[in-house]
Amino acid sequence: MRGSSAGETCDVTFVHKKDVDAARRSIPQESMLLGLSETFKVLGDSTRLKICLALSHQELCVCDLAALLSVSESAISHQLRLMKTMRLVRHRKEGKMSYYTLDDEHIEDLIRVGVRHVSEYSR
Repeated sequence: MRGSSAGETCDVTFVHKKDVDAARRSIPQESMLLGLSETFKVLGDSTRLKICLALSHQELCVCDLAALLSVSESAISHQLRLMKTMRLVRHRKEGKMSYYTLDDEHIEDLIRVGVRHVSEYSR
């Protein structure tokens, strides 16, 4: 047996060409994979995840988010700038205030599915 545990590798080499071809067609182009990878990198930070979770319930301003997370307004602004660049959040101005919300329901879906996935392992 190869590998560190039984069942991790095949005992013989045989390529299932149809299966490999079907799997190859299911993988998006490299540019799409890079964008997806970058999105997951940004969501890989607990502060940014907390921001997303908070914004999934209602729009909030930088001051609200800073108070909620006990982080400086400067740090929140930095995170929001990065998240805006990645199209995870959007903002609207009202006078001197900027209010943030998730860019669209897909971001909320990603996080909700991730939370559900992780919660299955913590039961």
